[in-house]
Amino acid sequence: QVQLVESGGGLVQPGGSLRLSCAASGIFFSIENMGWHRQAPGKQRELVAVIASGGSTNYADSVKGRFTISRDNAKNAVYLQMNSLKPEDTAVYYCNALIRLHALSIPVPWWGQGTQVNVSS
Repeated sequence: QVQLVESGGGLVQPGGSLRLSCAASGIFFSIENMGWHRQAPGKQRELVAVIASGGSTNYADSVKGRFTISRDNAKNAVYLQMNSLKPEDTAVYYCNALIRLHALSIPVPWWGQGTQVNVSS
């Protein structure tokens, strides 16, 4: 069974920084895209950032220049460095990964349990 476990959420003041981490464990063949989504109260889940296995990245316009996504393929991990945080960044942040369980299988999305980020003074 595959698991994605996030860590690093918490309470931070506006303008502050947090770093989220997520590691995949279990038995699988490979991980393709990894990314972060977030869901604020009363809103739909939205993409924050995604990184391909080769390192190319894509960001939501709202976080460009403030957030940086990175990954460590040897550790099956993805990270989100969040700087210049704003109150509107408050949300539950979810890690996700496209995982190929076997060499010939279709990649399937897996999700972490979420970690709460609160930006408030």
